[in-house]
Amino acid sequence: MRTPRSEATAARSPLDPKLVLGAYSVGVFPMADSRDADSVYWVEPRQRAILPLDGFHLSQSLRKTVASGRYRVTADTAFPEMIALCAQSVANRPDTWINGQIERVFCELHAMGFAHSIEVWDERRLVGGLYGLSLGRAFFGESMVSRARDASKVAIAWLVARLRVGGYSLLDCQFMTDHLASLGAIEVPRARYLALLSSALEGSVGVAGALSPAGPADFFALERASPASLPIAIESGPPAGKVIAQLLGQTS
Repeated sequence: MRTPRSEATAARSPLDPKLVLGAYSVGVFPMADSRDADSVYWVEPRQRAILPLDGFHLSQSLRKTVASGRYRVTADTAFPEMIALCAQSVANRPDTWINGQIERVFCELHAMGFAHSIEVWDERRLVGGLYGLSLGRAFFGESMVSRARDASKVAIAWLVARLRVGGYSLLDCQFMTDHLASLGAIEVPRARYLALLSSALEGSVGVAGALSPAGPADFFALERASPASLPIAIESGPPAGKVIAQLLGQTS
């Protein structure tokens, strides 16, 4: 991911959780020039990519892959490994915007309950997934990765289903890509994005203006949901791929 410098300003102090949470709450996020960069800069795109939760495009092939249970999908079981995998160089992306500062602060935010990951496994091998930040009813997707066919698409499908069940209203994707567009992402101007963000964060500010992970949305509502509380008939137990496909099929 890269952005024009005209949309970015240099960070003047090291990243810490409070600073990062405050930045996201006003529509700004950090990036670095490379994995080894010593500093970061703050970005606020003029056009913001979002994925409307009721507009996710579940293709027939992706539906079959999700429902088949070809991959095992988990949440928050390997956050440090996921962000490290996202930061790895690959042939078509020789460098990354995730430097040591960003990796460290997001691991801290994960420990505080703000940052989450979706992991996709082929047996015991981590082959893809994503991570991001949760505030109020907003989820800010930071990075996704695929080391096996459709692994990142499976991760997004599970994320969208999870956010729908959990009461989220905004999935921020930062910058548009062909990959995201194929899944239903759209671009909105900065002013429109800030209005959506303000609505999603309403009620998430706690005592003394502090942001709390215990906001109006629940990232783990999918695990806690009873069969009767979901819009489809399922058996009790952990969610399975066929359940995710059915949930997404309600409006896809």
